[in-house]
Amino acid sequence: MSSIDHIGIATESIDRSSKFWNMLGFRNSGDEVVESQGVKIRYLEGDGGTRVELLEPLGEDTPVGRFMEKSGEGVQQVAVSVENIDGVISSLISKGVSMINEVAVEGSGGHRIAFIHPKSTGGVLVELVESH
Repeated sequence: MSSIDHIGIATESIDRSSKFWNMLGFRNSGDEVVESQGVKIRYLEGDGGTRVELLEPLGEDTPVGRFMEKSGEGVQQVAVSVENIDGVISSLISKGVSMINEVAVEGSGGHRIAFIHPKSTGGVLVELVESH
């Protein structure tokens, strides 16, 4: 069974955006730069293991930078935790789902990730996350 791993929010400043989430009781759990995705990330953890991921683009010509150019700040993706990302990707492709990544890539924290194209999900960018 899958569960929501986190909600990714694109922002111009993770420092500025963190202040709001901290007011709601979310705690900063570390920053990371993922050069391959062109993004600086800060995870914020709430009660019950809920997580918000703030995404600050390292430049305009990055996935999050292009998203913000088109849509501005806001929810960029919903991440779903899966146990066998390769099996899930194969299953989705066999069912006609359009993938951005047909092969998992390395994401933050060394997790294996893959993105599903929004045209297959009702307009939502979905990230698959396989934890260690």
